[in-house]
Amino acid sequence: MKRIVILGGGESGAGAAVLAKQKGFDVFVSDLSVIKPEYKRLLDEHGIAWEEKQHTESLILNAAEVIKSPGIPDKAPLIKKLIEKGIRIISEIEFAGRYTSSKMICITGSNGKTTTTSLIYHILKNAGLDVGLAGNIGNSLALQVAIDPHDCYVVELSSFQLDHMFEFKADIAVLLNITPDHLDRYEYKFENYVDAKFRIAQNQTADDAFIYWENDPVVSAELAKRKIGAQLYPFAIDRTEKTNAFVEENQLVIQTLNTLFTMPQNELALKGMHNTYNSMAAGLAATILHVKKEQIRQSLLDFKGVEHRLEYVATVKNVSYINDSKATNVNSCWYALQSMKTPVVLILGGTDKGNDYSEIEALVKEKVRALIFMGLDNTALHAFFDDKIQKISDVQSMDDAVKEAYRLAKAGDTVLLSPCCASFDLFKNYEDRGAQFKQCVRNL
Repeated sequence: MKRIVILGGGESGAGAAVLAKQKGFDVFVSDLSVIKPEYKRLLDEHGIAWEEKQHTESLILNAAEVIKSPGIPDKAPLIKKLIEKGIRIISEIEFAGRYTSSKMICITGSNGKTTTTSLIYHILKNAGLDVGLAGNIGNSLALQVAIDPHDCYVVELSSFQLDHMFEFKADIAVLLNITPDHLDRYEYKFENYVDAKFRIAQNQTADDAFIYWENDPVVSAELAKRKIGAQLYPFAIDRTEKTNAFVEENQLVIQTLNTLFTMPQNELALKGMHNTYNSMAAGLAATILHVKKEQIRQSLLDFKGVEHRLEYVATVKNVSYINDSKATNVNSCWYALQSMKTPVVLILGGTDKGNDYSEIEALVKEKVRALIFMGLDNTALHAFFDDKIQKISDVQSMDDAVKEAYRLAKAGDTVLLSPCCASFDLFKNYEDRGAQFKQCVRNL
């Protein structure tokens, strides 16, 4: 019996374990951290052996194949040992793809992927398709393939998930944009990160679709060098002879070989230029899947948005509070600042991944009244911003950040949590950071 070892007992790991067990493999799950109770129950129900708070190498290095959690870097000592022994390491998505022939709509990009993934899922669900939500958002793809299969899946893919995908094929691939992110995981080489993102198009054929932002300089440069097997569907604000989705006379237009869809831009549920791009990408994906125009229009009209992404929390003493905790990189914060119409008190900080803050410098100078740095180590932030903004405060907790923002903001301002950084220094994850922000605002 072939032995499969799964490193990481979270959503993706536990799901992969259930599918592997169902397919008759000898399965073992190992996690250096504590496995959450719900995942322990799932593993126990399926008779799967597991360990936590340790990696027993004698039980791992005898694997025929290893399924790795996206959170574990390739430079981890155990991963290096597996590579030395020539043991194949794959992702949960790669493994799940072997056991399903369902349609795969896959989305990646440095920014906007959760919103676009959620929007595509919303459109397809409302159109009555049998659709699952998976990947970086929603439930484990492997677990759904094992116990709750669907005709199609909308899958959000991070670069970490794409790193260990080889044979998996997206029927529709969406690449929203590429800006520097997670460079600490890519030897601080931007091209390594770019290569990871472009893996979304690997294995695609002429029957498949590749949707991308035409004006992204990185994507354009790469497309000139690469051979993409799929049909290309570019989107942009201004049309060229190639563009399949664009804005003309304040109308969102989607034009493919057999469809012409138009809708007033101001009727889109998602506001801001970056969200117009997300709506174009989602509309194109739905059009390629032959969803009726009226159903696309209705879904673009009534979509509610994503928690922790430019999420309005409350207005206190005529100051608006916006939770953009999902902004874990500089480009996300750029989009948030670009959409602000009032003076801003900006809360930044967390685990710096080798950030270049010059991208937001002009917007900070133009729109930000005061900066609040919330992190265990704010050295990099001070080095960049100290001579650019007069009012800067340091805090070590969300409660202090919100109280300081309340003190600094004036009537008519917006307090924006858009941290540019990962959350692991003070919080469990960006959701925990956003939830604490909302709670502290409501306590004002």
